[in-house]
Amino acid sequence: MQRRVVVTGVGALTPIGNEVKTFWDNAVAGKSGAAKITRFDASLFKTQFACELKNFDASSYLDRADLKRTDLYTQYALIASDEAIRDSGFEFDKMDPFDVGVIWGSAQGGMDTFEQQVTEFAQGNGQPRFSPFFVPKFLINMASGLISLRNGYMGINYSAVSACATGNTAIMDAFNYIRWGKAKIIVAGGSESPISPASIGGFSSMKAMSTLNDNPEGASRPFDVNRDGFVMGEGAGALVLEEYEHAVSRGATIYGEVAGAAMTADAYHMTSTHPEGLGASQAMRLALKEANIGIQQVDYLNTHATSTPVGDLSEIMAVTNLTGTERLNLKISATKSITGHLLGAAGAIEAIICLLAMRDGVIPPTINTVNLDPAIPGNLNIVLKEAVSAKVAVAMSNTFGFGGHNATVVFKSI
Repeated sequence: MQRRVVVTGVGALTPIGNEVKTFWDNAVAGKSGAAKITRFDASLFKTQFACELKNFDASSYLDRADLKRTDLYTQYALIASDEAIRDSGFEFDKMDPFDVGVIWGSAQGGMDTFEQQVTEFAQGNGQPRFSPFFVPKFLINMASGLISLRNGYMGINYSAVSACATGNTAIMDAFNYIRWGKAKIIVAGGSESPISPASIGGFSSMKAMSTLNDNPEGASRPFDVNRDGFVMGEGAGALVLEEYEHAVSRGATIYGEVAGAAMTADAYHMTSTHPEGLGASQAMRLALKEANIGIQQVDYLNTHATSTPVGDLSEIMAVTNLTGTERLNLKISATKSITGHLLGAAGAIEAIICLLAMRDGVIPPTINTVNLDPAIPGNLNIVLKEAVSAKVAVAMSNTFGFGGHNATVVFKSI
């Protein structure tokens, strides 16, 4: 018999808050995290703004040894996972360490470290003077490894990588391992530190990012007819997934149950989503089937919608493949308009938004969308400008990634 899986802890480090409460308050308030880039001089770049962390000092959270041996994306992972573990309240010393695991993801891993070290080598005299931490700092799996090392967790441990679908992939994998009885608790999530010259420059050359340099806060505008690309974000999201009976036995606070999850591939294009959203709609359909929930029962959908001309409409096509022309109770929002796009961490922080929407009965808005694209069907209820109060018993989160990856997770209240 497959076990039920619930979420008992959450942690967030985002451009709109360095812990869950501030993050959630600002998401509900629709406060944009976008501003001019301060990490490096971006004055010659086509895109000169991003959603950076604010008032963040890693040394306030981690000791000197941790700072020396880790890239920013790993530091973000350690900080967010620490918060989620504290929030869950489980007493690890009372557990078998092989019952607790970590599945953590990132799209780019240690981009900062790789870029810095290779640049220094290229500017030198040809003699290799790489740091002994160079390789372990940029490896994508190092975040999961160090979360495990930091806490003594000896169970399942690896990294998920599916570009911008990574956060949901990690959650889905943790969900499966727990319900199969291979773990009792898994810390899952994603982290990203992509605000670097190479990353910003690379995405700019693809014309994937907004160039609204004179109005960074209004640049991410999903579903708007004038949308011109996504806004880069950074940070981490962490969730503690736990076997339901184990959580109940220790009196844990439960945010919600993971009811279903699924992945598909577009098999269409290296970077573009399928124009009709075929893979995305199938991921949603399979996740709902596994959850034994119909689309009519879903109260909230947190869309992947990144504010790109093609991607937003293909996701809308995917949604209408399920809903048809019927106007449902389903409310939709695109919170990347607030946080920016955190790549491999996006799914994790958006899963937290779904869970908190269920807890508080509030759906955060899609901001900056002034002129809704006329190609979007009128039967869809997109929450614009301001948050709305609504009972949310079922929430669904979509994430899609370069390579054609589609990942959907469905949560329901207990």
